[in-house]
Amino acid sequence: MLHLTEQLNIKYPIIQGGMGNISNAILTAAVSEAGGLGTIGCGTMTPDQVEEMIQETKKRTDKPFAVNIPITVTPFLEDLINVVIDNYIPVVSLSAGNPASIIPRLHSHGIKVIVVVASIKHAKKAERAGADLLVAEGFEAAGINSNLELTTFTLIPQLTGCVDIPVIAAGGIGDGKGLAAALILGASGVQIGTRLIATQEAPFHMSYKQKLIQASDTDTVVVGRSVGQVRRILNTPYANKIVEKENEGIILEEYNKMTSENFHVIGALKGDFVNGFINSGQVAGLLSNIPSVKELLENMMKEASSQIQQSFSSFETFTS
Repeated sequence: MLHLTEQLNIKYPIIQGGMGNISNAILTAAVSEAGGLGTIGCGTMTPDQVEEMIQETKKRTDKPFAVNIPITVTPFLEDLINVVIDNYIPVVSLSAGNPASIIPRLHSHGIKVIVVVASIKHAKKAERAGADLLVAEGFEAAGINSNLELTTFTLIPQLTGCVDIPVIAAGGIGDGKGLAAALILGASGVQIGTRLIATQEAPFHMSYKQKLIQASDTDTVVVGRSVGQVRRILNTPYANKIVEKENEGIILEEYNKMTSENFHVIGALKGDFVNGFINSGQVAGLLSNIPSVKELLENMMKEASSQIQQSFSSFETFTS
């Protein structure tokens, strides 16, 4: 079995998570240029908007990048499949839905398929459907999460023992120690999202970045449990509005309106935390600076290598 980096034709085993409607060519290209796999998240954007972003990304890098299609979220599923095929995208990640009917179509055009899962059951189904790789996302992650609420570092060792394809760990990872831990638990690489928000190239409002690096370990909020639509966001005045509405007995339709991508854009791009929310994983508590993407990925690899060497050295001391 080829290593993750060989399968995806990248330097480092680090991929960017899809960022929905705040996805952009600048950050996607920066991740790919730095040696990872940049990702364009389709969210609810139109096929024309996605195609424009793909073309802009190709102008900025000749390295591979992926497109994430959230199956049950986008109203343009068929058109987006055609967009990735027509634009010769080498890697597509599929999330939020059953990928079984889509994978063979993508494979017929030579496209590698990553499927995002949050349980062993879904991982086995994705493997049977033909997925090339899996992203196993734990409850620590930012944005929309599985209602199962399994944590990354309990999910990874269980899941890697049940499938034969590479598993990429996601949720709660933002530094070299997290990368090292994921690898030791059996993952072939990691997917990061929140950590990439607080980078120099990320074209998000500076207030968003500052809010992330100022966050403590308990500054994220889980909303949507009452309506079966779990999402992890940063604690802001708008987040408090959602929580208050839930306590009052919000219905699913109203919740979906309050957490639509429009309000995410308001928070992330305009820095308005009263009228919009910002996604954040629990890893925000680890963030303390705003490096370039290149610096981030290089430092993660160096720290992971050092951490693994130290861990094995300590282990040898314990067993000698």
